[in-house]
Amino acid sequence: QVQLVESGGGLVQAGGSLRLSCAASGRSFSSYAMGWFRQASGKERESVAAISWSGGSTAYTDSVKGRFTISRDNAKNTVYLQMDSLKPEDTAVYYCAAKRGPFDTTQRDYDYWGQGTQVTVSS
Repeated sequence: QVQLVESGGGLVQAGGSLRLSCAASGRSFSSYAMGWFRQASGKERESVAAISWSGGSTAYTDSVKGRFTISRDNAKNTVYLQMDSLKPEDTAVYYCAAKRGPFDTTQRDYDYWGQGTQVTVSS
């Protein structure tokens, strides 16, 4: 029903910026809440940010507040994660996910997942 494809990952130096994009295929993209999750080597997957279907509400994990910004463009069926002031500890595989209904940051509530994109921050 919904397919998600992430892009924009890569290698960046600490203090730099990167913007991830998630392109969605489906007829009802605007009705889905969206989230970004990440998994670093040796760590559990964690929620990074989430956004409501309208884009009017967002949530961030404490470690990225003030540095990352989630946004969406429903006309383009795309959600973004702007990452500024990147730190080596931000290194992880980043995943885009979608769910029906109200947005939240619980991984198991999300119905569709992208393949992930690697973000590596060097010191």
